[in-house]
Amino acid sequence: MPRAKGGFKTRQRRKKVLDQTEGFRNSGSRSFSKAFEALNRALNYSFRDRKQKKRDFRGLWIQRINAAVRDHGWNYSGFVAGMKKNNIELDRKILADIALADPKSFETIVTSAKA
Repeated sequence: MPRAKGGFKTRQRRKKVLDQTEGFRNSGSRSFSKAFEALNRALNYSFRDRKQKKRDFRGLWIQRINAAVRDHGWNYSGFVAGMKKNNIELDRKILADIALADPKSFETIVTSAKA
């Protein structure tokens, strides 16, 4: 049986990995074996952090809402409970945006949640 050398398909597969790792540091973009490890690690981190980004933004929105509500002499948990009780259905992203961009309308939301 003849010896199988790295032919077209092998070269194609390695080139694909090396193209994806362009811009990585040191041998992470030049050596196939190092590039393959670096690429696997990078793809794992990107998969994990797509989930993490959603958590981070939710925390940011909560901090912004809390800061804006405290300016009106209230706390975040009481504000959210008041909103639920008065059937005000705005999500945290929208509330944080309103608190940042339009403090007057946020004040009306806070007073209606206090009622």
